[in-house]
Amino acid sequence: MKHPSGPAPGPPPIVSPINLKPEIVRVECNRYTKADCGMAWRIFSDISRWRRFSDAYRNIEWRGEPWTPGSRLRIDIVKPVEATQDRVITMCTPPRGVAWINHVLGFSMEQWVLFDPVDGGTRVSTWLEITGSDFHGRDVRELVARIMEDWFSNFCAECDQVAEGR
Repeated sequence: MKHPSGPAPGPPPIVSPINLKPEIVRVECNRYTKADCGMAWRIFSDISRWRRFSDAYRNIEWRGEPWTPGSRLRIDIVKPVEATQDRVITMCTPPRGVAWINHVLGFSMEQWVLFDPVDGGTRVSTWLEITGSDFHGRDVRELVARIMEDWFSNFCAECDQVAEGR
């Protein structure tokens, strides 16, 4: 006699992979600065400077010990739409890198920011993987890439100015 809680006889039902997992989009950005890794990290980790790198930020505040795994960075943004980002730090090894999980507007993202020494400065590289590919009819990859490129270009420009003593 078959146990009533066992599997139904016959082949398993066919499940569409489209319904199992949303599309994951990866965006990468690499920039260079004349600042060494330590200086680049000090500038990056000072969240009071972040408004200089993007005009999308309204309020930025820590919940928990800054840059410690499990701490949260709450960021109110004003564009492309008003929203609140909640970043949970998952890894932080100053001055070489940080990673977080970000939640905003129903999207989940994993992002890493890495600082690697190169001759005379630092290569700042970041990658982000986001669930979903569409945001109000706009391509998420294009939108996120533009935001990241602007932010990290402005960040590296400030690092260069500090490294040059300006």
